[in-house]
Amino acid sequence: MPFPHASEALSRFTVLDLTRVRSGPTCVRQLADWGANVVKIDALTEDAGGEQPGGPRRGSDFQNLHRNKRAMTLNLKDERGLAVFKRLAAKADVVVENFRPDVKKKLGIDYESLAAINPRIVYGSISGFGQDGPYHKRPGFDQIAQGMGGLMSITGAPGEGPMRVGIPVADLTAGLFCAMGILTALLEREVSGKGQWVQTSLLQAQIFMLDFQAARWLMEKEVAKQAGNNHPTSIPTGVFKTSDGYINIATTSMPRSRSAP
Repeated sequence: MPFPHASEALSRFTVLDLTRVRSGPTCVRQLADWGANVVKIDALTEDAGGEQPGGPRRGSDFQNLHRNKRAMTLNLKDERGLAVFKRLAAKADVVVENFRPDVKKKLGIDYESLAAINPRIVYGSISGFGQDGPYHKRPGFDQIAQGMGGLMSITGAPGEGPMRVGIPVADLTAGLFCAMGILTALLEREVSGKGQWVQTSLLQAQIFMLDFQAARWLMEKEVAKQAGNNHPTSIPTGVFKTSDGYINIATTSMPRSRSAP
């Protein structure tokens, strides 16, 4: 049996998108690209200073982040707008948000409130620092997560101080991890019949991204250092200057094949 085209794989699922800026929209964009029926819930423009968070609606960044979505405007601070949203949530499969944790409870759109009207709802949350803990009410920014998560301490050339990665890697990875969690929860729902609350954060994503450097610390107590374009553990891997530019080399050692007897 042929597999469905990737752009249609999630067409049976309806997603309500409450996200803004980058990490949340990255999550929902992944679902939309795979065919989910996404309805983006915009705030009233007068509440957002005339533009939605994330830049001008006609700008390249906003259009890229919110492709393959439909949109509607609701004032969730108004009882009528909230009632409309809850009617949508009663029939939806997924809700995704990246508010500060306290905001959704004030609005009455937290997981517990929506699960009461739709037990099958899968609710995805992205925050800066988690849904609880000492920093949970703080807004999160990509560069701050890169610093606190340790990524800036291993990026850049030795002796030049902390360096951020050239892309918003905390936002992007947190969004992708949330999308993966939502898909896993949808699979589990086929067995249990119930939805669940999927959570991640910018800080969690960055700690995960330290990968083998973090493992070296946990198992060997070795603190990873900046290595610039060189590989931290493999030689010769790096960027080397030549007479007419730069050459990029990445190598690995291969076991020598033994000759037949």
